[in-house]
Amino acid sequence: MSRPMLVVLLLLLSSGMLSRGQEALTNDSVVKLIKAGVSESVIVSMINSQPGNYTVTADAVIRLKSDGVSDKVLAAMLGKAGTDPARTAPKTSPAEGPAGSGLPKDMEIGAYYKKGGRWVEMMPEVMNWKTGGFIKTLVTVDVVKPDINGHIEGPHSSNSATSPVEVVIYTPEGDAITEYQLIHLREQKGSREFRTVTGGVFHASGGATRDVIPFEEKKVANRIYRVLLPNLGAGEYGFLPPGAIGSASSASIGKMYTFRLVE
Repeated sequence: MSRPMLVVLLLLLSSGMLSRGQEALTNDSVVKLIKAGVSESVIVSMINSQPGNYTVTADAVIRLKSDGVSDKVLAAMLGKAGTDPARTAPKTSPAEGPAGSGLPKDMEIGAYYKKGGRWVEMMPEVMNWKTGGFIKTLVTVDVVKPDINGHIEGPHSSNSATSPVEVVIYTPEGDAITEYQLIHLREQKGSREFRTVTGGVFHASGGATRDVIPFEEKKVANRIYRVLLPNLGAGEYGFLPPGAIGSASSASIGKMYTFRLVE
């Protein structure tokens, strides 16, 4: 065992965050690791490999940000939790792909894309959004009030594929595939941004759905859909799940399943 990993294990044992039963990591555990100086890469590795019981509501994520938790760590927590930050619905049992479909037999709620002949989980990214004029600090100043504007840190998604790309979405109980939006992300300096309209917003003004791309879907199993993408060009894209909007008057945090087409 390497010396840095040994130090981390000793730190966890002394803080009570690791026992013989390997208790699930929590929001507090992650904050303790951050304050103890454990590197971002080690924390992400621990989140991905160990049991976790995370609270990922909008308020909880905002508190984590104020405690110094990075977007990469938040994204790992969101992916492990498997729920939308604006919701508290529990993750349901894994689905099983239909016989002969070639889909993974242990699929969980989320999005998957085909790469190199196999299905790869499309890891979500943390998304900041605001409505109306409040978004001016994040995107352009010519915002139309009813629009929902999103901002994702980082110039590119970690999920990359070539066109045409195959995508499968496993929806949570109660969500319809028609509630998902395929978004074209506009690349900025060190970030990506978009404009759309989602649930609870009426009388959308001109340009409100500027970055929304229509798509078709085919049901292949219960709550599992194969998404038929149009001829997309190279660039940044993402699937915005339903329930992304929680408050129309202040900033909030959600998630988006993003991917990059390299050709």
